[in-house]
Amino acid sequence: MKILTNFAALVLLMLAGSLAGQAQTRLYGDVNSDSEVTLADVNAVINVILGGSAPTPPPDPNGHDYVDLGLPSGTLWATCNVGASSPEEYGSYFAWGETSPKSNYQWKTYKWCIFYKEDEDGYAEYDLTKYCANSYYGIVDFKAELEPEDDAAYVNWGPLWRMPSKVQFREIEFYCTWTWTQKNGVNGLMVTGPNGNTLFFPAAGFRRGSSLEDAGEYVHSWSRTLNTHHTISAWAVENSDWEDSGADREEGYTVRAVRVSQN
Repeated sequence: MKILTNFAALVLLMLAGSLAGQAQTRLYGDVNSDSEVTLADVNAVINVILGGSAPTPPPDPNGHDYVDLGLPSGTLWATCNVGASSPEEYGSYFAWGETSPKSNYQWKTYKWCIFYKEDEDGYAEYDLTKYCANSYYGIVDFKAELEPEDDAAYVNWGPLWRMPSKVQFREIEFYCTWTWTQKNGVNGLMVTGPNGNTLFFPAAGFRRGSSLEDAGEYVHSWSRTLNTHHTISAWAVENSDWEDSGADREEGYTVRAVRVSQN
C-alpha cells in the first residue's frame, strides 16, 4: 500500500503541472482548482490515468445542487446564484468580501475600508483595511484570495461551497461554449460544458449605490480573487461576451458558488 501511495504521489507531481497548465492553475499540484493540494488531487490524476471519472460528492444537506460540466479540473458549479432558488432567479448582490446583501453599495458602506470624504470632484477618499496589495490604497496584507469568513458562498451555503477563483472562471471560459438566450423568459448566458451539460447565468446586472443597473442585459458575477494590480478591484465576470476584468469592490455583484472537493 505504501508503494502504491508513493507511486500515486509521484504521478501527481509529474502530471499535475501539465493538467494545471491547461486550467491555468496558480497552485502547483492543484488539479481540481480548489486552492488546495490534497488526496483529492491524487485521486483525480489516478482517475484520469485509469480512464475513470471523479467520484460523486455527497449531496448538500441544505439542498443546493450542482452541475458537472465535464471540466478537466473536475470543478462542480452550483446551478443557481447564492440567494436564488432557481437558475433564472437573480439572487443576492454582494460587495466583494462581504457576506450579506444591503441597500446601498458605496465605499462609505464598504466593510473593508475606512471612508473619509468625497473630494471636490466627487471622488471618494478612503483606505482599504483588508485585501490590499498597494500601500497607496491602504493597509497592505497581500491577501489575494477571500478567506472563508469573507466568502459569500461559504458563509451563506456552508463549508461545501466557495466563490470561484479567477482560474475556475477562466476554465469555463476556455473549455465551454456560450449562448446568449432566455430561460423562462429571463435573459442570460447558457454555458455548455464538454460533456454537454449546461449552466445558466441570469443577466442580473449589478448594484451601485441604491440602484440596480444592467439588469436583463449583462451578467456580473464575482470571483474570490483580488486584482492585485489594481487592489481596489477584484476579478469578476462581466458583459455578455464573458470577458473578465477588475470590478470595483464596493459594487454589488451576484455570486455563483463552486463545490469544495471532499477527501
